[in-house]
Amino acid sequence: MSNEFFRHGILFVVSAPSGAGKTTLCDALRQTPDFVYSVSCTTRPARPGEIPGEDYYFLSEEEFERREQAGDFLEHAAVHGARYGTLRETVLENLAAGVDVLIDIDTQGAAMIRNSGAGLIRDVLADVFIMPPHLDELRRRLIKRGTETPEQIERRLVRASEEMERWREYRYTIISGSVEEDLGKFRAIMRAERYLSKRLALK
Repeated sequence: MSNEFFRHGILFVVSAPSGAGKTTLCDALRQTPDFVYSVSCTTRPARPGEIPGEDYYFLSEEEFERREQAGDFLEHAAVHGARYGTLRETVLENLAAGVDVLIDIDTQGAAMIRNSGAGLIRDVLADVFIMPPHLDELRRRLIKRGTETPEQIERRLVRASEEMERWREYRYTIISGSVEEDLGKFRAIMRAERYLSKRLALK
């Protein structure tokens, strides 16, 4: 018997309400070679500074619908009036090759992945919820971000309150602090998941 170990890639799914620090955390993680970052598709317009193909694949409603009907998405959801989806093929190829994949998606998309009929997906999933300390802190962060009107911020806070109720659905929950604290906590999760005996197999 060979003593050479192999494991499938781990699918790290990160969810959080808008303003909780998810994008900042994922941007920091993307600076290292630890993961392949899964770039989502969206029908919303690009924000200032966003790069097509790097931040999102920006699709028309028609193209998104065509891809959805073709079964191209591992998960998809409608959020804040726009549609988002994760391309299935790229994720599965990396996982099969033993490469870890990082996905930044909302609670709807995470639930769809969690309930996926694909055995490989369920086996390799490690889902993490970033929980803001409280709604007042979330409001402060959204105002500081300066990308939404007061009305949009209030809508996001209503949705955030609903999303925060779903933290128990996730394997891990990080109570958000500073970027450095969140990054340290996530890396602890990452290391623990990589050392799980059940993830290893002998070639």
